[in-house]
Amino acid sequence: MDAREEQARLDWLRDLVESLALYADWGVAHFVVAPGRRTQGIVPESPAIPVASAAATRPSLTPRPAVAAPRAAAPEPARPVPPEPARPAPPAGPAAGQPSANLLESAEEALPRLTPEEKASQLEALRAEIGDCTRCGLSAGRRHLVFGEGNPDAALMFAGEGPGADEDRTGRPFVGRAGQLLDRMIEAMTLRREQVYIANVVKCRPPDNRTPEPEEGATCGPFLHRQIEIIQPRVLVLLGSVAAQYVLGTRKSMGLLRGSVHRHRGALVIPTYHPAYLLRNPAAKRDVWEDLQKAMGLLGIPVPKRGGSPGGA
Repeated sequence: MDAREEQARLDWLRDLVESLALYADWGVAHFVVAPGRRTQGIVPESPAIPVASAAATRPSLTPRPAVAAPRAAAPEPARPVPPEPARPAPPAGPAAGQPSANLLESAEEALPRLTPEEKASQLEALRAEIGDCTRCGLSAGRRHLVFGEGNPDAALMFAGEGPGADEDRTGRPFVGRAGQLLDRMIEAMTLRREQVYIANVVKCRPPDNRTPEPEEGATCGPFLHRQIEIIQPRVLVLLGSVAAQYVLGTRKSMGLLRGSVHRHRGALVIPTYHPAYLLRNPAAKRDVWEDLQKAMGLLGIPVPKRGGSPGGA
């Protein structure tokens, strides 16, 4: 292993340890680690790892000391060497915005296939299981629990951080100013809101729209994971760093996460900025439009031949 491969291995291990520490703080016993070595721009999903056992066997990140190369021995007569078995060539990388069919098939086959009727039924059962939830302190100040809405058989799903004041008032996700911008983002993708599914990490509004606390995310977030498993979207767009960090199990900033396609529970994942952030920083709309075009490519949707970005940036 040369120095470059050794450094890449250490970088991957550091990302893994950070993810373990984050989920340990949240009290999650098992999780799927998404960060890893990148291959053709895709961050592969890792197998489920128990937090306790993984932390107990945490590998050393200290590079091995360099060992001096032995002196060259006197040359020996050449001996016939049996040919090395041929290794399968890696798959050719897809064109920008257009992944290979094998990649999409592998993402779709990660979970058992469900019919649209089964998805709708399981979502109803999940909502009934949540009930009039009082599992964490957020329930004390809410008016309405915001479960999520949209097409149960959607190929495209959006997941954000949590409800705001308008969402708490109506019981629907993304209906305020940020939600109106999200509607325009969806329309720019030549889709309609009723064709996609929209949900959040937490289902109740945090006071003063603050960031959800780790224990709140650990309590409510598993319901989002189950929504993802039921809907089985082909593409999952994570809106904002809170949703991206929770779903992908990382502490990396959005600036480091966006621009790559990740995997999570059978879905191809694209992190991007939250619409509320775009209202404060309109210049970032161009970055989001790039991410949405990547999602369109993964879905096989032609990109409209027009400039600009959603929201008129």
